[in-house]
Amino acid sequence: MIRIYQGNNMHRLILSAAILLSACGGETPLTEQTNDFAGRGSNNPNTLLEPLTGLLDLAPPPANPERNAYFGDLHVHTAYSFDAYAFGTTATPYDAYRYARGEALTHPSGYQIQLQTPLDFYAVTDHAMFLGVVKEAADTRSEFSRYQIAESLHDINDPDNMDRGSITQRVRLFANFIPDMLEGLQNGSIDPELSNGITRRAWLDTIRAAGQFNEPGQFTTFVAYEYTSGSDDRGNLHRNVIFRGAERLPVAPFSRFNSQNPEGLWDWMDGLREQGVESLAIPHNSNGSNGQMFKLEDWAGNPLDDQYAARRMRNEPLVEVTQIKGTSDTHPLLSPNDEWANFEIYPFRVGTSLPSQPSGGYVREAYLNGLALEAQGIANPFRFGLVAASDTHVAGAGFDEASFFSKAGILDGDAVGRGSVSPSFLYGAMIRLMEPELIREVEGRKYIGNSGFETWSASGISGVWAEENTREAIYSAFHRKETFATSGPRIKLRFFAGTSFEPTMLQAGDMVRQAYEQGVSMGGELAAAGSAPKFLVWAVGDPLGAPLQRLQIIKGYLKNDQPVEKIFDVACADGFQPGPGHRCPDNGARVNLADCSISAELGDVELLTLWEDPEYDAELDAFYYVRVLENPTCRWSTWDALRAGVAPRSDLPATIQERAWTSPIWVR
Repeated sequence: MIRIYQGNNMHRLILSAAILLSACGGETPLTEQTNDFAGRGSNNPNTLLEPLTGLLDLAPPPANPERNAYFGDLHVHTAYSFDAYAFGTTATPYDAYRYARGEALTHPSGYQIQLQTPLDFYAVTDHAMFLGVVKEAADTRSEFSRYQIAESLHDINDPDNMDRGSITQRVRLFANFIPDMLEGLQNGSIDPELSNGITRRAWLDTIRAAGQFNEPGQFTTFVAYEYTSGSDDRGNLHRNVIFRGAERLPVAPFSRFNSQNPEGLWDWMDGLREQGVESLAIPHNSNGSNGQMFKLEDWAGNPLDDQYAARRMRNEPLVEVTQIKGTSDTHPLLSPNDEWANFEIYPFRVGTSLPSQPSGGYVREAYLNGLALEAQGIANPFRFGLVAASDTHVAGAGFDEASFFSKAGILDGDAVGRGSVSPSFLYGAMIRLMEPELIREVEGRKYIGNSGFETWSASGISGVWAEENTREAIYSAFHRKETFATSGPRIKLRFFAGTSFEPTMLQAGDMVRQAYEQGVSMGGELAAAGSAPKFLVWAVGDPLGAPLQRLQIIKGYLKNDQPVEKIFDVACADGFQPGPGHRCPDNGARVNLADCSISAELGDVELLTLWEDPEYDAELDAFYYVRVLENPTCRWSTWDALRAGVAPRSDLPATIQERAWTSPIWVR
């Protein structure tokens, strides 16, 4: 049985559970690995590793100058993350890359998970904070396991301890580990050099895994990690740091132990860049930041200026717009005239049941605020492109609604844990042990997951347009923001703007070549010089997904110094044309909730158009980005209820419309 370290209390239990849920191994046991950095010493993230042999890229196949669409996940946790291991994940970075290549993986709850279609690129992003430490604490062969605070974690993930009833015990014991670890490091009862050595070995193993599975032209891995920070009001400020190459890397990742201020992270990245080490950071879950991610002042409370904008854009050209913990495009309170704004809204500060302030936490508003700063003569710090990711904590993600398995191991690995199905009497004892705020009652039935599980999403995937499937080409796409994001389906999106585009190019065999030569692609800037721009928009649906319903352009600008946003349907499925209000008619696509079947005969596989803004004003700077919607399908919570033979929760959406977004084009 799992041993529980005494002295805990419910306050610490709930606090640490929040940390666990917010966060969003190697081929041999960590204690058996040897390398030049396996011994003791400081975790100085400014120190570079010597070049690792056997990990350099090979020559890729010929490149495609018109670029290919590649899909991947840039936010993946394995057993080296403190929270993932605590909730049953034993999968290593090596296992994660095998999963991305299409191999099956055993979920902590005991069943097999596997992608329908392999991915093109992948990044393991374990938490820099406590990297590898919880895994080491559980291994009774390790020196660290001899500490008293590690006793409660001994053998936590042995098969005998993986039953569903161990969840409450796991939360209780881990509630002690986090504060006791911090206290021990502070008072000297825990040797920081021992902890640092664990982190360095885990980091080096992460690098080796990425090197082993990187196959230029076929599959790309990125060395990466998660920087986990937050504001004083528990707003989420997490970033994933992605390195371009693997020839030279820091000896340890920069973490919140080095600085809780994200601007400190940027300074560190700039310092590495001066040494030839290129990286970028991707903020995520701005929706759960309580308005802190895109606020209009810096960490010290000073107004934003040109220096801040340049530093942020140099280090953060992208933002994660959707993932398991909800979508950060926009919020109904911020976009009341957008009928599709209420999509997979996660209403809490990450890892808590506290509400998250929408303003300052959503991408579209940040784009508008960036225009307002430019109008004041200040550089725009919010000109970022869009990507998506999963934030899975089991090494592999479920992007499909019908097979969604959530992210937090055995905590939410079944329908009861996710809050989509009411527990039977077998779980009554567990419910009674939980705090009242973690239980929700709907129509007389109790559900677990009032702190957000039921609002989690089967999302998302990053798309890039790159010449070839290599680190260099895909990273270059990141940097120029030729990226798009999907809520799970493999929808392909292309978006160009130019002042000399002609309708005939839509029938041309070299349409894409013309678009690149005569205009700019997503992520770029177009100087219109008084001429009305034309936008080439092209969406191709996922062969395994639902048909496409409508193609939209979202426009933002300032008028009389006030932000304005407009939604234009620019292409409609089933032969329809946009009508009054620039909206497509309802194409009649519906979902049969009795079996989740859809109107497969409605909708289109492809939507393509050349669009000119009917309200274009040459005096106004603006941004434009694309959103494409599929026909409605069952949400994952409805699939859970269908399999359980019960009615779906009435307070959750029964259906959703999967979608994809492009990075914007800014028109001056």
